[in-house]
Formats: sequence, C-alpha cells, structure tokens
Amino acid sequence: MKNTLKVGISGVRGIVGESLTPQVSAAFAQAFGTLLGGGPVVVGRDTRASGVMIEKAIVAGLQSVGCQPILLGVVPTPTILIATALTGAQGGVAITASHNAAPWNAMKFVGSNGLFLNAARTEELTDIYHQANFSLVNESEIAEVSYMDNAIDAHVERILNYVDRERIRQKRFKVAIDCCNGVGALHSAAFLEEGLGCEIVTLLDQPTGNFEREPEPTPENLTLLSEAVVKNNCDIGFAQDPDGDRLAIVNEKGEPIGEDLTLAFAVRQVLNAHAQGSVAINLSTSKCVENVAREKGSEVVRTQIGEINVTETLLKIGAVVGGESSGGVIVPAIHPCRDSYTAMALALELMAVEEKTVSALRAEIPKFALVREKLTIRPDQASAILRALRWHYEGEKVNLLDGVYVDLDDSWIHVRRSNTEPVIRLAVEAPTLEKAQILAKDLRERVDAIIQL
Repeated sequence: MKNTLKVGISGVRGIVGESLTPQVSAAFAQAFGTLLGGGPVVVGRDTRASGVMIEKAIVAGLQSVGCQPILLGVVPTPTILIATALTGAQGGVAITASHNAAPWNAMKFVGSNGLFLNAARTEELTDIYHQANFSLVNESEIAEVSYMDNAIDAHVERILNYVDRERIRQKRFKVAIDCCNGVGALHSAAFLEEGLGCEIVTLLDQPTGNFEREPEPTPENLTLLSEAVVKNNCDIGFAQDPDGDRLAIVNEKGEPIGEDLTLAFAVRQVLNAHAQGSVAINLSTSKCVENVAREKGSEVVRTQIGEINVTETLLKIGAVVGGESSGGVIVPAIHPCRDSYTAMALALELMAVEEKTVSALRAEIPKFALVREKLTIRPDQASAILRALRWHYEGEKVNLLDGVYVDLDDSWIHVRRSNTEPVIRLAVEAPTLEKAQILAKDLRERVDAIIQL
C-alpha cells in the first residue's frame, strides 16, 4: 500500500484508512503528550467525516500519557490556536487537512504559546513517535475529558475590538459567503451578520464535510460564488477553505481577484488605519503585496513557506502584519496565525473607510500575473529537480531559503517541494499573463525533462 503519510511543520497528514489511521493518530497524540509532559491539551476539528474518529483516537492517546483533553468541537483552526493560548493549556491539536481533498485528514500540533510547532519541535515530536517511548500513566492518573462550547467567542471578540466595527456596520454590506461545507458553515454567518452588520447570502453552508467544490479557494473553484455575487447584487464575495484559515475574495462583478489580493487588502488596511511597521510574507507571495507595503514605507521580509515560518519571522522582527500567498492573513495584534475571519473584517473595513468597491480598490494596486502549478512526483525526485534548477539558474539572483527562488527583476520563479502533498509546486509571476505563461511553460518543461531522467 502506498504510504501517503506526510510529517512536517504543517503537521501529520495522510489519506484516511490508508496512511492516517486511528492507531497512527493515537500514537502521535501519545508522542505529543509525552513531549508536553502532560497537562491540559485543547483539541478542535473541522467538518470532515473522519474528524470524530480521529478525535477519539487523539483523546485516547492524550489520556494514556497523562494529558487532559479539552474538546472544542468544530471550530476554525485560528480559534484552536487562540484557545490554546488563552486557557493556559500545555498545547493543542487541530484536526484538519485544510485545503486537501476530503479523503485526507491531518493533525496540526500547537505549543502552549498558541503557535504551531516549528521545525525543531516537530523533529522532537517525530523522534518520540518513532521511538515509541511514551510516558504512559496508570489507571488512577487518567484525566477526564472536558468541553469548551464557546471558544469561537473570544476569537471573534478580538477581531471586533481590532477593527472599526461600527464603521463597517453602518455600510450594511451585502456579502456572499462560500463556506465549502466546512467550519464556516457553523460560524461565518453569525460573524458577518451579528458582528459586522452585513446582509448575507450563504453558499455551501452545511457542516457536512461534503466538499461540493475543491477545498482550495482558488479562482477556478469559485464559480458558484461568482454567480451568487452577481445574481444577488452583492458588494463582495468571500470563500473560505474547510478549516477557516484562508480566504479568497470575489469582486462585485463576480470576478475572483486572486488570493494574494486578500493579503494585499489586509496589509493596506493595517498600515493605513492600525499600525506602522514591517511586513513578513513568504517567498511565493505576489509583488503586489510588497508594493502596497513599500508605498507606506514599510520594510518587507520574505520567509520560507509554511505558516510557522512566517509567524516566527513576523514576531522576531516585530512586524505588524504578514501572511501567505494562499490568502492567509496574519495580524499579531489579534493573534499570530492565519485567519480568514480577520481577513474578512479587514477587507470590509477597507471598503468602509475608503468608500470604494472591491474593483476600485483592486485597480489601485499594481497588477502582476501569477501562474501556479503543481506536479505529482516521487519523494526521491524533489532533490534532483531542485539541484538541477539551482545549477541552471546559476548567475541569476537565486534564493535557496526554500527550494529555488529566482528573482528576474520584473518577474520571479519559485520551485519547491510541498509541505502538505506529494507534489512539487511551481510559481511564476510577471507583469503580464503572456510573459508569466511563457516562463511557466519553460519551467514546467524543464522540470518534466528532469523527472524523465
């Protein structure tokens, strides 16, 4: 049987019943509890059908090593991180495969600081798992499970206290929200209606985990949302991924504007209205975000791919906002994690304060054409591909922080192995779509040739 289990800074993920089983889940929970040394551990999940099964396995694993599981139920991933920090828990576990297809699920491990484990701590966890040297306790030391039903409230309140909620409420924006039948189906309507005074049109709003579109909120997956925005004369459309940490935006004409623009809008509004300071973004983030930040005189620092890499850099340099090219917005004043709810509030605040449509706001940000692709590979092929590309682009401005990133002045290319899937990711950005497509075609053909060797 093919081993699809992937272990790294994005957690432990695999295909349920193939590589991710209750036994594997329980063993990783035992390893995590051993790493923490016992104590309370927050556990939350998305709506995937396998979530309850994995949750039960994790609970058993945690209890076996002296931890007290605190179950949040179905909540956004950022809620889990915030709850871990606020409750004083030793750690947390988010059960979600995020943008991966329904057959997948995952465990993402959270430290007591409410941040995902970094590479060093993940390596410690993995070592304990492989050694199976767990700190098992006897029957009298097994802690009872407790429950927290309102964890989302503290999360929402932090966002509403950060933005000018009354300014947003006065506009009575009409918003279409595509929840992908994920966690947003339980929480997004109330956030937009009660919290921000919006009139809403909800799509894929049943918490079934039956993803009726591809979970990744990329433009090609937002046809239903685009149609709903136009049909209902909405001011804006939002699309979430299943665990609610990423956001895509559709303008009032029903046109997806691209996930990088989610971050560009957030950076613009934070620097305009909330705080001046530096910005941290990953290598594959569009230059449009960099341009927005530099217009405000902000330093921009690029990082490795992976939320924790952006977050650690953001905290290290004291950045006021940051994020990832996939529509992941991070505002440390709320909590240093990707959060679609923060992203929604900032986009609406930007529209309210500047009194402009999404299209008008988009038109004020420099345009770049971004082409992203992924190629399925064998794990052993990634190193050969990256090594060959490194030598091919020798003499150019090459950054090897994460894969191979080549700065071509008005354009760039980035090739790296995925943290979450058995693929290699290709990203190309240029001032025009024609140039981006030419660069992407050349890059894809070069990678294909390497794979065939």
